[in-house]
Amino acid sequence: MHSQFCVSRGESEQGKVGFFAALLTGVCLLGVMPSACATVYHSQEEAFELAFGTGVSVTAEPVFLTDEQIAAVEREARVKLDSGLFTFYTAERDGKSLGFAAIESHTVRTQPESLLIVLSPTGEVGRVEVLAFHEPPEYQPAARWFELMKGRTIEQLIPGNGIDAVSGATLSSVAALASVRKVKAIFRQAHPAGGE
Repeated sequence: MHSQFCVSRGESEQGKVGFFAALLTGVCLLGVMPSACATVYHSQEEAFELAFGTGVSVTAEPVFLTDEQIAAVEREARVKLDSGLFTFYTAERDGKSLGFAAIESHTVRTQPESLLIVLSPTGEVGRVEVLAFHEPPEYQPAARWFELMKGRTIEQLIPGNGIDAVSGATLSSVAALASVRKVKAIFRQAHPAGGE
């Protein structure tokens, strides 16, 4: 019965059905396309191995910032914290500290980016690695740009104070610099003897 009904439609009804089918397909593609650009480079375990090597003990270290510490981080890093709860990952081999890592996720334009930020035992930036980038790839700064952050102070991580934002990836680079400043400032509050 149903197939007879479809066959008996006129050309104008078939044209309308075709138009609405194409429109629906386009709407679905628009909804899917942003996530189709997403790139996940490393899992959490792979990231820790990349940062510290194999045979390393990595443990989560939750940090609970007080209101005063939150205000200090926001002032120093020039960022707004969503929460006073943060997690560092402490890496050790044979009882010796190799440093700390933080996984920092933020929105770039409309999509998220996740970074692995590795600090030395004294809080120096040792490495910044992109774990996932969901914006179009042309908005992602090159790996060599992230290398510029090594050993920089919080003040030097402000765009224009030592590292410039990347043309064509301005929002991505500004967001990454803000994340690294935030992690360094939280580290200074959690480990006052080890910060700058």
